[in-house]
Amino acid sequence: MLTVGRIAAQVGLSPKAVRLYESNGLIDPPERTAAGYRTYADTALPALRFIRQAQALGLSLKEIKRILDLQRHGQQPCDLVIDLLDEHLAQVEQRIADLQALKKTLQGARDVADQAAGRGEPGVICPIIESAIAPGDA
Repeated sequence: MLTVGRIAAQVGLSPKAVRLYESNGLIDPPERTAAGYRTYADTALPALRFIRQAQALGLSLKEIKRILDLQRHGQQPCDLVIDLLDEHLAQVEQRIADLQALKKTLQGARDVADQAAGRGEPGVICPIIESAIAPGDA
């Protein structure tokens, strides 16, 4: 039997994270000693490692719980995992596109700044920002 601190250390988590996973139903509640200390069996280690790896892929605790619940009910969760990864990939691709648009806008504002500085143009507040095109307007 492992204490929360020991099991957390074995999988590279904090004891607080292990307790959070327990409270969210990702791992089974551990047994308690007479003094109330949590004691985990070695069988909790694979689930905790899985949770940690799934989080590293960007999956939320809610998504991880869905995967674990399927597995606990004897179903293979790989189709769900594929769907979740596809959703996350689409979100990452959208964020990349948004960041590229922002980069273009920032570069345009920087170019305007160079031009305005060369001409000494005053603005109401700042001609750099006042003349910038918002990413959605480009």
